[in-house]
Amino acid sequence: MSSPRRRIETDVMKLLMSDYDVKLVNDNMQEFYIRFKGPDDTPFSGGEWKVHVELPEQYPYKSPSIGFVNKIFHPNIDELSGSVCLDVINQTWSPMFDLLNIFESFLPQLLRYPNPTDPLNGEAAALMMRDAGGYDSKVKEYVIRFASGKKAAAKEKEMGAEKKGADDGSDSDSDISCDSDDDISSLDSDSDMGDSDEEDDDDDDDDSDSDSDKKMS
Repeated sequence: MSSPRRRIETDVMKLLMSDYDVKLVNDNMQEFYIRFKGPDDTPFSGGEWKVHVELPEQYPYKSPSIGFVNKIFHPNIDELSGSVCLDVINQTWSPMFDLLNIFESFLPQLLRYPNPTDPLNGEAAALMMRDAGGYDSKVKEYVIRFASGKKAAAKEKEMGAEKKGADDGSDSDSDISCDSDDDISSLDSDSDMGDSDEEDDDDDDDDSDSDSDKKMS
């Protein structure tokens, strides 16, 4: 057994034996989801996020891939993809670090001390620099809408039902292999509204054609 493989198993086992809720994808220790709660002393307090983790074959010599599944409002986290801009993960990663360091230290520190000068979310960065109170309010709004524990559980149940329906015959627009907390379902309602408008336009055209035929006759 190779050293990287032993290290992967050791670090993942530490997570599994910790207080964190960890769910492996297809019993694969190189891909899993973990529940991460916002630090108590921040506006993220009370929030609960599902974080997707992928470990490369070269781990721990190469850093893991980290991404938030449900939405979070933060200057250094992309709102759409959930990718994280954190030097200690992306640039200065060391084999001395392990997965517990990420969830017990690195991510909590990122939420406590955002860096708006190197943003992935320009809106969050600008708001934080212009209006700190407004930024805190926006963060709390996102916590309530997308990271509330009860709402997250309800969303998972809803997404699971939708996925089952998709498997029974309809095509799925999502490639996420685990039930997602992300509130992307609202996009479907927007597209339906657009289709409805187009149908109304078509009906108007039919009416105008009918009136024209009457005048000619």
